[in-house]
Amino acid sequence: MNYDVIGIGNAMVDVISPSSDTFLDQMGITKGIMQLIERDRAELLYASMDSRVEAPGGSVGNTIAGIGELGLQTAFIGKVKDDALGKFYAKSLEEAGTAFPLPPQDVEDPTSRSMIFVSPDGERSMNTYLGAGADICSADVPNVFGTGLLFLEGYLFDKDEGKTAFSEAATKMKAAGGRSVITISDPFCAERHRDDFKRLIAEDMDVAIGNDAEWMTLYETDDLDDALRQAAAVCDIVACTRSGEAVWVQQGDKRFTADVTPVTPVDATGAGDQFAAGFLFGVATGRPLDVAAQMGVLCAAEVIGHIGPRPEVNMADVFREKGLI
Repeated sequence: MNYDVIGIGNAMVDVISPSSDTFLDQMGITKGIMQLIERDRAELLYASMDSRVEAPGGSVGNTIAGIGELGLQTAFIGKVKDDALGKFYAKSLEEAGTAFPLPPQDVEDPTSRSMIFVSPDGERSMNTYLGAGADICSADVPNVFGTGLLFLEGYLFDKDEGKTAFSEAATKMKAAGGRSVITISDPFCAERHRDDFKRLIAEDMDVAIGNDAEWMTLYETDDLDDALRQAAAVCDIVACTRSGEAVWVQQGDKRFTADVTPVTPVDATGAGDQFAAGFLFGVATGRPLDVAAQMGVLCAAEVIGHIGPRPEVNMADVFREKGLI
């Protein structure tokens, strides 16, 4: 099977609950960022939720699901335990049309989960227990490489095995005639793994996606133009979202833009993931980069209009209505 887009990331069950800013303060949760937590903290936060929605998630998992719903052939490689959440995760992806080639494993750590508290302003505060998903290594990655896109998640750089798996997967993808993409994932991720990220983007990646804070953190500059120029000097396509302002895509000296219509989010969970879904759908299907960026903007706008990290409407229909396909 030659998949159009293959993702490798942390297979994470998202547990989403509304919360007040006061609750965040009381629980010692820093608003608006992703915090790594231990198993006992995960159990405490889960128990503290008044109401919750559970969904198969993880950044790249959400992106791959979005691309699959747009009609491309997709696969997601993530590690889950053969527990209830792991089986739920695998079944949910396959029912949605995305292949899950690494079956639930007999491993010690439980399936990864992220407790996501959504504030009244739509901002989300993620508290992530890495669990089994963070232990993915080269041996876990099946040989499914082809001529499509390989999408990699920066969060997995927190363990050396993930870094090795990324480099090897990108090499195999290139040998098969495909292209590789990375999402930086988080400014703190860029700070922790600056040298590795810069090397990977320069040597192994064809496309890199991040937001303005991530790019400026990675290249240690307050000048976003400078950061994107540095990235585009070593990577073919560089995409940057800018918190409600126009998206910039840099390819060499050329800049493509896609305007954003500001809206008050109901839940910002998945905005970056679904931007990547629309953008990579455009790249995978050979659209001009400004069109691909507009596709990403539309997918992000849809997902922030409701609770949950995945679209609730047929985005292909939206693209047709806008004249993009």
